[in-house]
Amino acid sequence: MISPAIPASPIGSEIFALISLLVISIVVLFILRYYLPLRTTPAYLLVPVFFALWLPASMVLLVPIDLASTAMADDIAARGIWLNPGALKVSWRIVYWLTFVLTWFILPVLAEYSDSGYRDPKDKTLDSLRANAQYYAIVFGSGILGFIYVIWSYGSFSKSLQSTVMALAYCWGLILAIYLMGHGLVAIPRQLFRSANISGRLRRLQAQAPRVYEQMEDAEMTLEDLEMQVSELSRRKGGSVNLFQDWIEELVDLTNLPESGPVGARVVRGSGDNSKILPTVITEKYMADLTRRLVRAKHARARWVGEWNRLLEDAVKAQAILDSAASKKLDFGVASANAGFWGKHNPLTPYTRFLLHYHVVPYFRIALGGFLSLASVCIVWSEVVKGLLPSFSVIRYSVIHHWDATGGQVGFAGQVIAAFWMLYMCLAALSSITEVKVWRGRALVRRNTAHESAFWYASQVARLSVPLSYNFMTFLGSIYHDTIFYKFLGQLIQLTTLGEWFDILFPAFILVPVCATLFGLYGKIKRSVGFGVDVIDDEDDAERTNIYGSGSWREGRDLIDRELNGTSAAIRGRRAEAAARIASHPRSAPILTIPGAPRHNGPTTPLGTSPNARPTANTSTRRVGRASRTDTEPEDENFFEALGHRFKNTIDTMDTPKWFQDIKKPKWMGGDDEGESSSRPSQGRNSSDVRRWFGGGGEGRIRL
Repeated sequence: MISPAIPASPIGSEIFALISLLVISIVVLFILRYYLPLRTTPAYLLVPVFFALWLPASMVLLVPIDLASTAMADDIAARGIWLNPGALKVSWRIVYWLTFVLTWFILPVLAEYSDSGYRDPKDKTLDSLRANAQYYAIVFGSGILGFIYVIWSYGSFSKSLQSTVMALAYCWGLILAIYLMGHGLVAIPRQLFRSANISGRLRRLQAQAPRVYEQMEDAEMTLEDLEMQVSELSRRKGGSVNLFQDWIEELVDLTNLPESGPVGARVVRGSGDNSKILPTVITEKYMADLTRRLVRAKHARARWVGEWNRLLEDAVKAQAILDSAASKKLDFGVASANAGFWGKHNPLTPYTRFLLHYHVVPYFRIALGGFLSLASVCIVWSEVVKGLLPSFSVIRYSVIHHWDATGGQVGFAGQVIAAFWMLYMCLAALSSITEVKVWRGRALVRRNTAHESAFWYASQVARLSVPLSYNFMTFLGSIYHDTIFYKFLGQLIQLTTLGEWFDILFPAFILVPVCATLFGLYGKIKRSVGFGVDVIDDEDDAERTNIYGSGSWREGRDLIDRELNGTSAAIRGRRAEAAARIASHPRSAPILTIPGAPRHNGPTTPLGTSPNARPTANTSTRRVGRASRTDTEPEDENFFEALGHRFKNTIDTMDTPKWFQDIKKPKWMGGDDEGESSSRPSQGRNSSDVRRWFGGGGEGRIRL
């Protein structure tokens, strides 16, 4: 609906839009600077990633402008930012098709190009195309099937081709966006509520510590194994090695191996004698694979070392806040090198800092969590009712403030509220991406994000932007049919009956991820059947773990205390010495136990969570080499092993009655010795293993 009272020229709105785009550009540059070193990052990465973030951010500005331009308020004072229909149409075409090309073609190819281990650009390009061949085969196969259906339903070739391309891209993005947004709408408010409890926050950090520490050690061991392969490769002379001498020298420069030292000590640094791992003939494919694995291992180590350091900082701050309750003074000590501006230049006094972190921040998080919870409920409700009862949509009434006979008008206040709804929906979906367990260990690391990970996350942001933007406009009822975005994209999506019903009904499936996250169905399924959908990291599983030595919060507390006391470096040194001693006696799965922290007379634990005399953390599952993982038994027990262990523990902890000690054991139970049961009453706990009645041994297994 075009309002008749339109000003002649939207100069003010155009200036505002240009300033907004400039601000968005600055924000995107700061985001890139946070995750990537701008000076050393190549231009082929910075430019596509910049546009992959800048274009979706501009949609948050473009959608409210489109709404206000087509449903303009008659009151000039309440009129928002608007543009001419021609400018809007050109803007939507540029934003959509650039986003489409980046998502489906440029970013996937560049991601594999950056992950390729070849040196020559031509070889890297061919390797990238080979890696994406299966991906593009699936994409084009789905496109051909969709094109056949659309041309059969509609009949026009040109419209069918364009509709197929845009509708399939929208449907796949909407499926991913609905699932991720449903998880984020629950996870974000819940995280705010949980972080408001300082003691609970510290407990969760301690519960996460064993897993992060284990991953960090595994990453270090993997990198050491690869570095020793490079070291062994550099010591080879003659043969096919001479063809790749420059390449090998570049790999040596990437490693952290000492230039001189005993050869035997360097060989046993990782998993053992690496000369057995190297092939007899060195080929270009092997060198490329070694380069790829070495670069991935370096980024994996940087990721988990950063996670561990961040966890230590958060735990120290949480403990300091708890300890400040008595003195009413809070001091975090010397700021770390990675601290922000306010961390290094804090004008608050210890008392005002205590009031801020102990009283103000927790209540602010509770209030913000409650506000975002209401927003999540409104979004879920609007998704469910927009297809059948669009007049019951809450978001519709929050954006459209000027109602008339034609449907309604959107003013400046409605534009601001619409931008807030879109930002929260995008934040919910994008925050879930960082929690999803994806292949290759992709992660966003401060100032050290891998190039392939940066391309992958940027492609996900670009892929989700269009479906989320159009999905938001469908909350507003029939008013969105007049927008330029609907005429450009919406009509092609609803060109067929299948596309129309999919766009209306599928968003209601947001209840599935919402209920799964709200009630912890992922962990419940995994605990009930022994396996489950391990896609999203669930903190509830770590909190429910109370067995010491299996990743409980007590073990995490000991790990944090030991790291802050400076004993972890000595432990790692002793582990390396033990690995060197057993190198002459190789075995299939070397397992070493981490010694406990030394006891002192006075309390020296900086966290002050408990006395120093505590049980040693059971971290014997740390492997010396990655290859030893396949030779060890899995840690998880099945149902029958767990039942046998619990039954044995119950029987063994019972005191044997005196009348039962006089009963002779039958011969079929191995009781041929008459005095066996009475002569050793004190050993009844070890000899009365009830699992032997069922044919089981002493290893906790029952024969059925």
